[in-house]
Amino acid sequence: MLTYKNSEPTIPVMQGSPPSPEHRVTLKNWDSPPYNRWSFQHVREVLPTAPVARGDEPVRHFPRSEQNLGDLDIDLPDGRRVSLDGILDETYTDGFLIIHRGSIIFERYYNGMNDKTLHLSQSMAKSVCATVAGILIGRGVLELDAPVSTYVPEFAACGYGTATLRQIMDMRSGVKFSEVYTDPTSDVGRLDVGSGWKPKRDNLDPENVFDVILGLHQEREHGGNFEYRSIETDVMAHCMERATNSRLADLVSTELWSVMGAECDADFTLDPAGYAMASGGLSGSLRDYGRFGQLHMDNGAVDGRQIVPANWVGECSQGDNAVFHGHYREIYPNGAYRNQFWIADVNSRAYMARGVFGQLIHIDPDNEMVTVKLSTWPDFLNVELAMNTAAAVAAIARELTTNT
Repeated sequence: MLTYKNSEPTIPVMQGSPPSPEHRVTLKNWDSPPYNRWSFQHVREVLPTAPVARGDEPVRHFPRSEQNLGDLDIDLPDGRRVSLDGILDETYTDGFLIIHRGSIIFERYYNGMNDKTLHLSQSMAKSVCATVAGILIGRGVLELDAPVSTYVPEFAACGYGTATLRQIMDMRSGVKFSEVYTDPTSDVGRLDVGSGWKPKRDNLDPENVFDVILGLHQEREHGGNFEYRSIETDVMAHCMERATNSRLADLVSTELWSVMGAECDADFTLDPAGYAMASGGLSGSLRDYGRFGQLHMDNGAVDGRQIVPANWVGECSQGDNAVFHGHYREIYPNGAYRNQFWIADVNSRAYMARGVFGQLIHIDPDNEMVTVKLSTWPDFLNVELAMNTAAAVAAIARELTTNT
C-alpha cells in the first residue's frame, strides 16, 4: 500500500469503528508505510510501554521569536530549488522545530501531530540514553575503560566479554551484527523480535533483548573501525541498569527528563522481559526533543545547573574520521561517530541524534541552532530525503547568520 505526503489525501489508517482490515495497524505492519504515519504517534496503542516521568521540576520555557522561514528557498543536491515548506512536505514531516540562540523561531506540526503528541524517536533514543550514561560516568558509577562484563557478568560468555564501555559507546566492538532493516532474518531483525516490535516466528527466535545479546559472537578485535550496531546501545543500557540497580525508564526520568525542564512525560517500549528499548523505543514530544538538543547546546547545563558533565558533552563532536569507513562515508565523507551521536564533519562542532524513517536532532554550536525533525518516511533509510533535509538545515543556518 502506498503512503501519503501531508499535501496528499490521507489514507484512513485506524479510522472507523472498527477500522477496516486493510487499514488496521498490527504488530506485523506498524512500522511500514502507510501505517507508520499513524503508529509513530500512537506507540502506546501498539506496544507495551513504560513512562518516563517529567517529574515536578519547572518546565523550561523558550522565548519565541517567530520567523517566516516557510518560503525560504533551498538549493537541493539534484539541482532543484524548493521552499522549506516544500521540503517538509516531500520528506513526510510530522513535526519541525528550530531553536536559535535559545528562542523558538519556527515550529510546525503536520499529520495530526500537536505540541503534546509523543512521537517515536527510533535511534535518537541511543543519544538520549548515552547522555544518561555520560551523567553516570561523570559521577563515577560507570567507567569507560571497564569491560562491560564488569557490570553484567553474563556478557563474559558472549562476544562482548572483553569489550569496554568506551568501545560500545563508539560502536567499535568486534562483534558480528548485521544491521539490515529489510531482512527479518538479520541480527537487527532478530532484535525486532526480541524487543517485542515484531511477532515471534518460531521457537528459535529470541525471547527478549538480553537473549539477543547473549547469542552474539566476536569476529575481530575490539577497538577497530566503527560499524553501526543498534544492539550496542542495549549492551550499554543493561550496564547502566546493573550499575544503578534501576530500570532504564526510571534512570532517564530521574537523571535527565525530570531535570532538563521537559514539558511532557515520555515513554519507552518494553520487551517481554520488561526491558525498555534503549536502541530505539523512546517516544517524546517535539519541544522536549528540542530541550534535549538545547541542553547539549548549553554544554549540559540548564539555568546554571550542570546536569551532564561539560567535558562529556564536548566529546560528542570529537570523533575519529580515520575509523569511519565504508558506506558511512557516502553521506558523510568527513564524518565520525562518538558517544552514540553522529558527526557529519569532524571539522565542525555540529553533531546529531538520528533515527530511521527521518528522525533528527541537529545540534550546531557554531550557528547557535538546534533543529528537530520528526518524520515518517516510507523507507527505513533514504539517502535523497536525508541529503535534502541536511540541505534545508544548512540553508536555514546561513539565512539566520546573514540576517541576525
